[in-house]
Amino acid sequence: MRFKDKVVVVTGAASGIGRATARLMAEEGATLILGDINQAGVEAVAASITAATPPLAVAFDAGDPESCRMLIARAAEAGGRIDMLCNIAGILDWAPLDQFGDDRWDRMLRINLGSVFFLSQAAMPHLLETKGNIVNIASAAALVGIAYSEAYCASKAGVVALTKSMAIEFAAKGVRVNAICPTGVKTPMTGEAKWPEGIDLNLLMRNASKMGDMIEPEEVAAAIAFLGSNDARTISGIAMPVDGAQTAG
Repeated sequence: MRFKDKVVVVTGAASGIGRATARLMAEEGATLILGDINQAGVEAVAASITAATPPLAVAFDAGDPESCRMLIARAAEAGGRIDMLCNIAGILDWAPLDQFGDDRWDRMLRINLGSVFFLSQAAMPHLLETKGNIVNIASAAALVGIAYSEAYCASKAGVVALTKSMAIEFAAKGVRVNAICPTGVKTPMTGEAKWPEGIDLNLLMRNASKMGDMIEPEEVAAAIAFLGSNDARTISGIAMPVDGAQTAG
């Protein structure tokens, strides 16, 4: 029960890592505010969780700064406080460099990086009051180059840099900020991803996990819970690989 009496905001909660994190946090006593653009999906996840305080499901658009601020305002109002923010919402899109258009670039940066900035900015006053923390989902793609994924790599590398910057700025004020860098995870996002046409798969897979299979969302959720708990009270500003040695060399 590491999160008993804690109010935790989880984005991307309708599926994948977000759903697994919500369920684990609930098991450990958290009061949950769950956000996702998929309203039916996030409401279904909230309804599936049995907790003393039922989770609040909020439909929001991670690509819209005002929607991000709305989610945090709803969370603070409903929970009376915010102890932890889990920035998990994100998208995956790839293509050869010359085929990746302006709109796709803008959408990638707006959702994967912009949402982390705007949600964290809005949550920080509440986290300063509770001496809380933020855990961001970056990617192994933030630490190594991956062919045909320039925009995704750039967005996730930005998450790591943002994480470190916030960790330094707020360390003395009692707020911790960390990131997790997973390898491929068995989620709807990765399952629905299509290989770009005309690519060299050997070039793409050279940075795959050295342990073979993709990892489970629950394995990433366990890392999120660790970093968000008092077990990690002296850890801030890290980008933790959960990647089957993908980034080891």
